[in-house]
Amino acid sequence: MTGSLPLTALLSQAFVAFTIECDNEFERQMPHRTARDGWTGPRREMPWLTSMVMWFTCLRFLTNEGRSVQDIEHLARTSTNWNGMERWGYIDVGPDPADPRPRPPRKDWIVRATPAGRRAKTIWRPISDEIEDRWRDRFGSPQIDQLRGRLLTVVSRLDADLPDCLPILGYGLFSRLPERRPSPAHDQAVGEIGPVALPSLMAQVLLSVALEFEDQWPISLATSSDVLGVLDGDGRRLRDLPRRSGVSKEAIAMALGVLTKAGLVKLESTPSGSPGKVVRLTEAGKVAHLANTARLADIEAAWRDRFGSDAIDSLRTSLEGIVEPDAERSALFRGLVPDPDGWRASVPAPARLPHFPMVLHRGGYPDGS
Repeated sequence: MTGSLPLTALLSQAFVAFTIECDNEFERQMPHRTARDGWTGPRREMPWLTSMVMWFTCLRFLTNEGRSVQDIEHLARTSTNWNGMERWGYIDVGPDPADPRPRPPRKDWIVRATPAGRRAKTIWRPISDEIEDRWRDRFGSPQIDQLRGRLLTVVSRLDADLPDCLPILGYGLFSRLPERRPSPAHDQAVGEIGPVALPSLMAQVLLSVALEFEDQWPISLATSSDVLGVLDGDGRRLRDLPRRSGVSKEAIAMALGVLTKAGLVKLESTPSGSPGKVVRLTEAGKVAHLANTARLADIEAAWRDRFGSDAIDSLRTSLEGIVEPDAERSALFRGLVPDPDGWRASVPAPARLPHFPMVLHRGGYPDGS
């Protein structure tokens, strides 16, 4: 039942669903390549397919003249996977020819879009608004207007200068923001970015909670919500965890590495001796799960004091009107049906969406794909 879920779990499901719809539309329009499907056009024009976070952290700030790595990170208010974006065919990165220094630091290198990067930027620019219009058709404009307004009420009172997307999770799957220094590029951001997109509002609330949760805490919110939270003392089959959690097997593997090292879970053979492994909480893991649940509840209670009960309750009500946990009945899940030629059409449809987005370096997909 949605009423028993943390606010972040409701918000995460809405955010991930919105992002997947955006990703599916970008995939439909953009010539690209994937490991699963190969090329959809001439190879020299084919970038590797990536998710919406690469638009928010990199592509939308590219110019014909080029921009430094440092300036783009200031504008985005977070970093991106620079090596990946270059390897995937969207950008070229190198020292500024006008820089007289023999070996300028990488932060001063100039980033320029490739032809594929320029095309991707053009395609990405309207997609968020298009998907928001689809949500208005599906859920009703009053419902989406309420959600946007209630998110804005909270976001307008957040202290930090947060990015318009969730950052790529760092070591231990923690949410990290880079240190920032004053930069002339920052003064250009407001006029360049325009109105805040609906997924950006969702991301800023999620990130603000994550940073608060993870402050001086040993487990990340992503690991706690998506992996530790779906385990129990009886154990779960390892192969079942992606479907139970809503995140990819690669994300599960990364999280289990963290949790195993911390002594919170253990992998065992199945009792019947059949192939595969079972993942169980250790006694320390059970204690950690209870502590994480209490910490998240305390943060939500503190937010009710900070922003007012009406603001948090109304935001929860808006999200509950969109998030239906039963995939077969959910209008949210109806929007996730991919194009028959899309890569998601070749993998099992999700039965659940993540309770916190798993944005990894692997293209930035919100479920760790």
